[in-house]
Amino acid sequence: MKPELTSLLEKYEERILGQKLNVRLLLASVLAGGHVLLEGVPGTGKTQMVRTLATLLGGTFNRIQFTPDLLPSDITGSSIYNMKEGTFETLKGPIFSNIMLADEINRTPAKTQAALLEAMEEKQVTIQGETYSLPDVFFVVATQNPIEYEGTYPLPEAQQDRFLFKLHINFPSLEEETAVLKQVISREFSHSDDQQVLDMETFLSIREEIQQITLSDSIMDYIMQIVRKTRESDSIRMGASTRAGISIGKAAQSWAYLNNRNYVTPDDVKMVTKPALRHRLQLSPHTELEGSTVEQIIEELVGAIPVPR
Repeated sequence: MKPELTSLLEKYEERILGQKLNVRLLLASVLAGGHVLLEGVPGTGKTQMVRTLATLLGGTFNRIQFTPDLLPSDITGSSIYNMKEGTFETLKGPIFSNIMLADEINRTPAKTQAALLEAMEEKQVTIQGETYSLPDVFFVVATQNPIEYEGTYPLPEAQQDRFLFKLHINFPSLEEETAVLKQVISREFSHSDDQQVLDMETFLSIREEIQQITLSDSIMDYIMQIVRKTRESDSIRMGASTRAGISIGKAAQSWAYLNNRNYVTPDDVKMVTKPALRHRLQLSPHTELEGSTVEQIIEELVGAIPVPR
């Protein structure tokens, strides 16, 4: 692992307390070129987690507050007529950034949510029939509140599948939460800011190194066994897609890189499987009535598959 990335991870974990695993998974996702869905109650530091990552990476950052009256053009941009020049001009929207935070994405209608689909999958945006490419490093983090569903628009399965991970942001421990309080108060008085650790050129070179991480045939077979098992289980109404298998493979490569290895192990696959599948599976009605959760079913399925040597 490059020294710059080691330094970034250290500073990231120092800045975001009580979320060590989620911080590493979020970084693994952006290294893998994926997108993340963050779910947690208000006030748990979701926005700060994303903003800090953008600062450390040295990338551009935009935040969009999703509301019921938000339009697709508010995200992608629009074309306007310049009366002085007598020509049409394209005003690019906030989606043209390295890291974009879609805050409370389930509070806007499906038409506006769909504006993210082309961008997340194709890394391009169409404005008035013209196609514009997004930056090489383009990372969407969407948040949603799990306790308020009145007046919300649940994400369609097709859009949830675009996210590499779904991460649950829980409350930190008492010691960690006390440390957060001390950190925030001291920063307010010192007026210190997070500093850039990487640049986009270095970050892209790290991505190229990650693509060279060895993913053996036995590990790829292991990943596909997990994916296919979700389609065969009676506990699951809708199993994982082929994209899910690709996501697990890429995320496992990033996780191996963060652990200073040039090959993927079964433990890497197990580590990323739960966040990669929890938003892609739909439980059957009888399983939900029994009180089982998606997390439990994933653990059972992965536990039933022989681990390759």
